[in-house]
Amino acid sequence: MKSLTEPAMRRPWLPVLLCSALTLTTAGAGLAEDAEPAHWPNWRGPSVTGSTSKGDYPVRWTLDSVTWKLRLPGKGSSSPVVWQDRIFLTTPADGEDAVMALDLAGKVLWQTKLGPESRPKHRTLGSSCNGSPVTDGRGVFVYFRSGHFAALEPDGKIRWQHNLTERFGAEQLFWDTGTSPVLTDTHVVLARMHQGESWIAGFDKATGELRWQQARNYRTPTENDNAYTTPVLYREGAQPALLVWGADHLTAHDAADGRLLWSCGGFNPDGTGFWPAIASPVIHADLAIVPVGRDDRAGQSRVHAVRLGGRGDVTETHRVWKREDVGVFVASPAVDAGRAYLLRHQGEIVCLDPATGQTLWSHALPQHRTPYYASPTIANGLLYAAREDGTVFVGRVTDRFELLAENAMGERILASPIPAANRLFLRGDAHLFCIAAK
Repeated sequence: MKSLTEPAMRRPWLPVLLCSALTLTTAGAGLAEDAEPAHWPNWRGPSVTGSTSKGDYPVRWTLDSVTWKLRLPGKGSSSPVVWQDRIFLTTPADGEDAVMALDLAGKVLWQTKLGPESRPKHRTLGSSCNGSPVTDGRGVFVYFRSGHFAALEPDGKIRWQHNLTERFGAEQLFWDTGTSPVLTDTHVVLARMHQGESWIAGFDKATGELRWQQARNYRTPTENDNAYTTPVLYREGAQPALLVWGADHLTAHDAADGRLLWSCGGFNPDGTGFWPAIASPVIHADLAIVPVGRDDRAGQSRVHAVRLGGRGDVTETHRVWKREDVGVFVASPAVDAGRAYLLRHQGEIVCLDPATGQTLWSHALPQHRTPYYASPTIANGLLYAAREDGTVFVGRVTDRFELLAENAMGERILASPIPAANRLFLRGDAHLFCIAAK
């Protein structure tokens, strides 16, 4: 059995007591929790929690009553992002990786192609564009399975472009790339964690030049070095930092230069294999809620809470609680109004107290043969859960769950629902849907 805690030099990879008095917040650097509801600039939203308390959003609709739907040029699994009156989306188009911009009425403003797409390994669930775009309003940043990594101007002109596969070699993953880029004030950050040389790196937003690169290699059981997670931008005091989950380790990095601040292991003491990191962690107050294992196999899902802060190896000091009877597989947790929400693979919603890990309530959505791959989204007290078959459940979440509606979209949905500008955006296999509140 390989060691689970010993870092391996140039070997396979991937994602409590404070040692100093640090004040932590969940908002990422340059991202505010009270951002306008017109902004959903990255996959998990302005607070990086999969939730917003702003806006007015729909509950019940039909395919005939949607505000608009747009036929997309290709199948993708990425979610759109929204900045004011613009929607940005990655998609295959005529055999190439492409980026699209739309207005809020569904009119295509531009489409920019970046080069040949890379066909997915998983033909049902995968696509060439699983990672979502990210924007700061001054540029749009994208990453594709092919290795195409680019920044575009708001008008669609290419600012810079690299092919990371040509530069660093192909990602050695069992399936298809899933991570999304993350923005700091000066860098676009990407995590590349696979069965090979793994790292997190910061590229200059203006020029695309590699500014820093931090190796992230750990010995793991089979497939556990495969990760599809997205780094979480947060603050430790005044310092922007990046939280990365994969390879049975949680690590924190200085956002300015990638320097390792601390690491936490001990998530897989039995050395169980085939636990790829798919669901990303979420932060509440000074705790990281970390999904471990896989909920598609009986008895193999876990959730841990790790206190942020400290220096060096905090494995023995910063784990606050763990649950070995509940967890997720693909869908990342959400946090809203002081509660953490898990969407389990077969449709059970579990509400946890993030401070203690105690279950506050759970609710099983109607049983069906298809599972949930999209992450849950909470918008002004409404939880949206999209099942693979395209059924979108809407429930009110308070001290209990109240199922309000079951909306059939007629096509597979793998992308996370996006609430912005008082509209809900749903990306299916064939269409982008917009539904406004009545």
